[in-house]
Amino acid sequence: MKIAVCLKQVPDTAELKLDPKTNTLIREGVEAVLNPLDEFPLEAALRLREACGGSVTAFTMGPPQASQVLHKAVAMGADETVLVSDRKFAGADTWATSLTLARAIEAYGPFDLVLCGKQAIDGDTAQVGPGIATFLNIPQVTYVTRIAPAGDRHLRVERMLEHGTAVVKVALPAMLTVLKEANEPRLPTLSGRIRAFRGKPNAADAAMLKLSAAETGLNGSPTRVVKIAVPQNQRQRVRLTGAPKESVTALLKALDERGIRTAGH
Repeated sequence: MKIAVCLKQVPDTAELKLDPKTNTLIREGVEAVLNPLDEFPLEAALRLREACGGSVTAFTMGPPQASQVLHKAVAMGADETVLVSDRKFAGADTWATSLTLARAIEAYGPFDLVLCGKQAIDGDTAQVGPGIATFLNIPQVTYVTRIAPAGDRHLRVERMLEHGTAVVKVALPAMLTVLKEANEPRLPTLSGRIRAFRGKPNAADAAMLKLSAAETGLNGSPTRVVKIAVPQNQRQRVRLTGAPKESVTALLKALDERGIRTAGH
């Protein structure tokens, strides 16, 4: 089974800053790491390879330094990596990102299975995985918590619902987004780290993927952030002291003053 896994490099900080002109994240000077939710599809891919044979190829889209997440993928056990990088890709929304990654997967494929994380912690859109499936024109299953071979180019997949789970038999090729409930990611090995240090990712740019300037980056992004604002923390804490009865009375009075209705009042 030939498996593609999409990974993303994200800022390793909660103090995110936004460019007021482009309304995009400022990533310069901020340490970046592998998106934590992407470790679970990577682990799922490695386990499927161990069960069924085949190979695992990790893809990431970003500036040259995004190759760091590919090094971790190799250290964990990925066979090959692809860095999808070009200045023309800068500022891409989820539509342009999905298209670019889909083209890269096609260029290095065909793949039997594409795995993605639920979402990236810097964007929280959960749109890129389904977008890739749409551009590749393959079936998709989201919120996956378990994957098992089902014979004859099929997988038995369990996906999380709001109440309970659903069991789906999906034909390959397909795209799955994998949740953290699916597994416990392995640690990188010493031999894997050495292989990652010695290796070099494959490359994919706009010219190779035959993508025009109108299809990539800001130019290829049909969505725009028209306004941004940093949330202000205006909470005021008040400590209530005294006997329990007095404290409860003071609490109810404070809630009433703020227009918060309580049971019995």
